[in-house]
Amino acid sequence: VQLQACGGGLVQAGGYLRLSCAASGRTLSRDSMGWFRQAPGKEREYVARISPSGNPYYADSVKGRFTISRDNAKNTVYLQMNSLKPEDTAVYYCVARRVGLGTVPDDYTYWGQGTQVTVSS
Repeated sequence: VQLQACGGGLVQAGGYLRLSCAASGRTLSRDSMGWFRQAPGKEREYVARISPSGNPYYADSVKGRFTISRDNAKNTVYLQMNSLKPEDTAVYYCVARRVGLGTVPDDYTYWGQGTQVTVSS
């Protein structure tokens, strides 16, 4: 399975970006998918996940600003990020196939290569 993330970039504080992550190799319609991020010098951090049926779950730090969604027909997960803050600056990784509770990196089998999001103040 390969996860290809895209949509990162440079944006001013208060702006928005939409990340996409397309999976190939097998269908992930029966697996949870999600996003983690890692800022320089920090540990990888859970951002959001979405169940196979579309139920979303968020980290407190992004709740109300980020929206996760999925299109099972396209084997793709999205992350709409609004009201971006400088502290959202990180490499964002998409993940799939949850094997645990879903909030730590070891809970996921498949990882994408990451896409850089930079928010300027």
